[in-house]
Amino acid sequence: MIKLTVNGKPASLDADPEMPLLWALREDLQLTGTKFGCGMALCGACTVHLDGQPVRACSTPLSAAAGKKVTTIEGVGSSKTGRAVQLAWLKLDVPQCGYCQSGQIMSACALLGSKARPSDADIDAAMSGNICRCGTYNQVRAAIHDASATLTKGA
Repeated sequence: MIKLTVNGKPASLDADPEMPLLWALREDLQLTGTKFGCGMALCGACTVHLDGQPVRACSTPLSAAAGKKVTTIEGVGSSKTGRAVQLAWLKLDVPQCGYCQSGQIMSACALLGSKARPSDADIDAAMSGNICRCGTYNQVRAAIHDASATLTKGA
């Protein structure tokens, strides 16, 4: 039995410890917001947070999440940073097809968690592992700046 906390709730999974975390989230816990992209940790569509750090769920074994906190796109909005990023995404109409956007948002939240006022270069570096076939990179960058402004207002 593998025990972990997912979006603030305890979870126990009787599953193969080598199974990718992505499948545990999608199939066992029915959290389908995290997407399968390349399956090789190259595109970032499956990005989730493991103890606050972005990881690629397609290449992270379930055993690596044992005893840790997993945050998915379904749970990221419960944090101040997650709410600000999601609102900025909506405000600036970032998604096109939307497939990569949950991974984009998770990476953006991780960036803003480590750097409150990122530069364009910081954003480009942090988001370089998240591929968008629609080319929403400029909107993603603008939304991260918008969320940063919201979060640092008055700071």
